[in-house]
Amino acid sequence: MELSTIKDGFDRVAKKQKLSNSKSQDVIDQVKNEIGGALVKIQSLNSETVPLDQKSILSDLKNTLNGSTPERMLEGLQKELNANIIKYMKLLEKIFVPDLSRAHRDVEFDFHTVNKILADHLYRQGWFEIGDSLVNEAGEPQAAALRSQFLEFHQILEALKEKNIYPALKWIIANREKLTNSGLNLELKLRKVQFMETLQNGTQAEALNYARAHLAPLALFNLEEIQKLMACLLWQGRFESSPYSDLKDPTQWAKITEELNRQFCSLMGQPYSSPLTMAVSAGFEALPTLLKLANVMAAKKPEWQAMMHLPVPVDLGNEFQFHSIFVCPVSRDQGSEENPPMLLPCGHAICNQSIMKLSKSNSPENFKCPYCKADVSVTQCRQLHF
Repeated sequence: MELSTIKDGFDRVAKKQKLSNSKSQDVIDQVKNEIGGALVKIQSLNSETVPLDQKSILSDLKNTLNGSTPERMLEGLQKELNANIIKYMKLLEKIFVPDLSRAHRDVEFDFHTVNKILADHLYRQGWFEIGDSLVNEAGEPQAAALRSQFLEFHQILEALKEKNIYPALKWIIANREKLTNSGLNLELKLRKVQFMETLQNGTQAEALNYARAHLAPLALFNLEEIQKLMACLLWQGRFESSPYSDLKDPTQWAKITEELNRQFCSLMGQPYSSPLTMAVSAGFEALPTLLKLANVMAAKKPEWQAMMHLPVPVDLGNEFQFHSIFVCPVSRDQGSEENPPMLLPCGHAICNQSIMKLSKSNSPENFKCPYCKADVSVTQCRQLHF
């Protein structure tokens, strides 16, 4: 709807601009013709009366132009066009730059938690000086609890940018018992890219010595992978035409960095993506719906401020869903602590409030399942936990 409104407004401005240009060109052509006609008359004058006749012709030209008021006509056309452009700009501002405060609700924040989230985000991004300033100014040293871990992480990342795998390997070895299987496989991935770098930039002997020193201890559970690497020794200098050319994929370093990021955050008990980034992104996605809802409920501000659940769905996409949710197929309400999902003995599930309504409309204790019409007793329903 908004896109069609924007397109219609743009089409009106474009049409007006085209019409204004056409009319402006007509005015300019009219002035040009008047001046051209006066020049022709001056050039055809008899030499004996030139000064007098020239003055007469120029006087007539001046009167003609003053009578047609070309400047005023051009100014009027431009003002009319500007009015349409300003109107369109206001339309864009209304749609794309709305008053965000209308969607605001009075929420009590725990500022200690907010400061910690901000500090963690700054340290996660590697902005340690800004994070330290925030912690010091807020007077909350506990908000810097993760600083040292993120500092170590960024030192590892900087080393990987230089294709130096040893800080990452040191971290993996130190945390071997705590890492998942994918974390342990990260050591093999680091050794593989280092082997390929050695083979590409060094000699076969250097690559073979590296394999004996660092890949042989990993052969017990990764024999097939290491056999492929050993076969690469035979293709040195013509690796692009080998069956193993994918091992030299330049994106391998980026994939390893991403995997290391995931493992590091998991070991710290932190989400892979910054909570602050996710909250801002989710708010950005939900903002249009919230603004529309705020407009509809403008006359019911107290109700809007006290509302626990939104009366309209906000689809944020799968990337913003971190736990299972249940929407009652009868009432379309999302399950909550006050209105939990209930499992019926027939295997179907609806919310508790729907059960209460269905049982009241039938007998005090029994009702029919809205799906399979099986007889259900309220006492047989069990709460579901996700």
